[in-house]
Amino acid sequence: MAANGTKHGAFTFVLHSHLPYCRSAGRWPHGEEWLHEGIVECYLPLLVALYDLRDEGVPFRLTLGLTPVLVEQLADPLVQAHAEEYLRELIRRARSDVHRFEREGSQQRVHLARLQWEWFSHLGEAYHNRFGGDLVGAFRRLQDEEHLEILTSAATHGYLPLLERDSSVYSQLRTGRDSYLRHFGRAPRAIWLPECAYRPAYYTEGPQGQRYVKPGLEEYLEDLGITGFFVETHAIEGGAPVGKALGGVIGPYGEVPKRYVMPAPNYTEPTHRTTYQPYRAQRAQAAAFGRNNPTSMQVWSQDWGYPGDYHYREFHKRDGVSGLRYWRVTGARVELGHKELYEPARATEQMRGHSQHFAGLVENLLEGYYREYGKPGIICAAYDSELFGHWWFEGITWIQEVLRRLAASPVVELVTASGYLERHPPEDVLAIPESSWGQAGNHFTWMNVDTEWLWPAIHDAERRMEDLVERYPEATGDLALLLNQAARELLLLQSSDWPFLITTGQAKEYAIQRFEGHAERFNHLAEAALRGAPGPQAMALYREFYETDNVFPFIDYRVFQEREGRPSSL
Repeated sequence: MAANGTKHGAFTFVLHSHLPYCRSAGRWPHGEEWLHEGIVECYLPLLVALYDLRDEGVPFRLTLGLTPVLVEQLADPLVQAHAEEYLRELIRRARSDVHRFEREGSQQRVHLARLQWEWFSHLGEAYHNRFGGDLVGAFRRLQDEEHLEILTSAATHGYLPLLERDSSVYSQLRTGRDSYLRHFGRAPRAIWLPECAYRPAYYTEGPQGQRYVKPGLEEYLEDLGITGFFVETHAIEGGAPVGKALGGVIGPYGEVPKRYVMPAPNYTEPTHRTTYQPYRAQRAQAAAFGRNNPTSMQVWSQDWGYPGDYHYREFHKRDGVSGLRYWRVTGARVELGHKELYEPARATEQMRGHSQHFAGLVENLLEGYYREYGKPGIICAAYDSELFGHWWFEGITWIQEVLRRLAASPVVELVTASGYLERHPPEDVLAIPESSWGQAGNHFTWMNVDTEWLWPAIHDAERRMEDLVERYPEATGDLALLLNQAARELLLLQSSDWPFLITTGQAKEYAIQRFEGHAERFNHLAEAALRGAPGPQAMALYREFYETDNVFPFIDYRVFQEREGRPSSL
């Protein structure tokens, strides 16, 4: 502890929780079952772990992102009902495995199956009795009690730098904020930008050659009352702008040279750029946190990250009858057929060792920063929430144990991102480059030879939606319903998940089908709206589409009003 009684630094987990909109959009292997797995393997166990810490009196703090499209689905009665069915089915499978393994005389497998049966039953009891079937409400209570801060995000996780029209950037952010207000009863203070994708201000030209500024994302955040956001490590620590800045903007009319707005005349580059400090973005008061690389790599690294430990449960191998997992990683290059059975006691022992190692690393890093610079710093260790419990089965308990250890640390203060900003306002301003946490730190994962065909369709729909708002500025009744549904379909069309899944090949055909489906529905609705007052056929179309895509029931299509060239602080 420092001489003045303050701790040497602060730490927050930043867990980004997101799944695409897949309500009633197919089941295994792709579709709504993604949500069921997320609930049973990640979100519900995380709540159990955090409530256990709360009930123990552990003064923990963390930062948790819940994307609006995920929150809307978690709160949806149909998704909740299907998730309950999924959990009951897992309990049935585990129970059946116990009896099957008993008949086979495999006592080790009986033990493993019984543990899974007990675990799923425990989750079912927590879901119904501890949380009343309301996961969103359970997260809200933890925020109300100041144990965590819930981040908002863009509505459907749209990849903001590649959207062409500022109306779409604003709509994604505004709809996300409105959804947050609806579910959490307060305005969000910080945001997880989808894919950590950041766009600075730049100059462009309108159709008549007029020159105007496209605002940086921080200006939208400031307008919406959001004071904190997160960027990738390299965006803070150095390097030239990446992504589209390397050559230009690829839009529906070809490549357009991109000219960034230069820093203000009185701008001075910070002498030491570090992720241990937040920075005020150049053109607004919103502050950027950078992902801390040394701590993050302890989990992310494929070569030496904790989840690859040989004693942890193997994700990829499933029982041929029940589909449940009974094996351990065993070795780095051990084929699935040669995996050894899981040993829970050894895995727990490793988890405790890894939590101790991680807590010690956080303490050492913050002490080192304090010694060198004479002031406290903050570590933001950012991960996808779904890594924990789902891919890394022991990961939820690891988070719980790290929080327990750091809550007792004489060196480290557990904080939320916005709580830290309140007490430690940024001292420096930073011109943040265009960036993401995707491959190569740029936009390649979402804009490449396999996905470039998506973007002209998105950009065309963006312009078409603006035209509809201009044509019908005060629509009411059935026409407003039709236009609101078109707005939903456009937001869903813009989801970053579709190009991501195409690029990675994880669910390429499914992603193409989903993208084309939303595009087709949007165009049908737009054409029906252009014909004027909708008749029975158009309203039947609306009801069919709303039944499938009923996300953001509060939406007002006018959020897509054209915004190009509006005066800004630039």
